[in-house]
Amino acid sequence: MTLRVDIVSDVVCPWCVIGYHQLAKAVEETGIGIDVHWHPFELNPDMAQEGENLREHLAAKYGTTLEGSIKARARLTEMGAALGFTFDYADDMRMVNTFRAHQLIDWAEDHGRAHDMKLALFAGFFTRREDLNNVDVLADGAASIGLDRNTALTMLDSGARAESVRDKERFWTSRGVTGVPAMIFNRQHLVTGAQGEENYANILKQLHVTPAV
Repeated sequence: MTLRVDIVSDVVCPWCVIGYHQLAKAVEETGIGIDVHWHPFELNPDMAQEGENLREHLAAKYGTTLEGSIKARARLTEMGAALGFTFDYADDMRMVNTFRAHQLIDWAEDHGRAHDMKLALFAGFFTRREDLNNVDVLADGAASIGLDRNTALTMLDSGARAESVRDKERFWTSRGVTGVPAMIFNRQHLVTGAQGEENYANILKQLHVTPAV
């Protein structure tokens, strides 16, 4: 039995990266298959189009100190490396508006490639420090997974997927999702935050033997 996992997340959320890769490791460990569906969430829906310096943004939003930022980045980098993902933080790294990125994923879903697109954007932001609000960067991302660059660019310029993404964002926030990652297993069991490989493995094992309602 393959378990459905709906994941509500943002492409600039480091704990979404960690949580997904922990889940993927748990899948490898248990041999229990999952069917992943990604859903949009904006950590900063009012982010300016030009973005903000990431460290300054976190200091203003959460009160993160320089020392705290350095420690957090080191921890995430270490955890990512253990999971096979590269976090490459830099002092000039910027937090960006992610609404267009979510539109690209929404479009990729029509082609059965939302999962690949999501993972490509995670790497684009955290590994290559790309501006995921830039339509050319996003179109290049689409091309990198085999989708047509010009079609992606036309879609992004038109804003044709904007309302679809807004509707999906409202759907999840109306159901109480206020932070990410939020994972819903078999459409019933909500698990928030990056829970670690062992906990995800236990969840998979428990649900694998429990018939879905």
